[in-house]
Amino acid sequence: MADTKPKRKERTMKKSLALVAGVALFLSAAAARTVAAEDTVTITGEGKCAKCALKETKECQNVIQTEKDGRTVSYYLVANDVSKEFHGKLCKETKKITATGTVKEVDGKMQLTPTKIELAEKY
Repeated sequence: MADTKPKRKERTMKKSLALVAGVALFLSAAAARTVAAEDTVTITGEGKCAKCALKETKECQNVIQTEKDGRTVSYYLVANDVSKEFHGKLCKETKKITATGTVKEVDGKMQLTPTKIELAEKY
């Protein structure tokens, strides 16, 4: 009877190790899909200040609002050098702009990390 306990313990350890390896594989695959999902996109819409125009934030932040499936979608621009440099053009006045960068959803809001922002010629 003493021989069955080490074998049972060994089987339990093997199952636990297999489970941990499976979970790690699943998480790494999910992370790879998230990175791949962050493709570069270009969005054109109404450029506004989230504080001054929309009254949504305590600090100034660029936002692009566009129509998608009949509803307004707001893309909040991450405050990087590109966004900060362009903000002076939007703080007190709404303008049509085009921004290129990567988009992800954070806390239920669409967040755009811009690599390029310019005034839109056509809208």
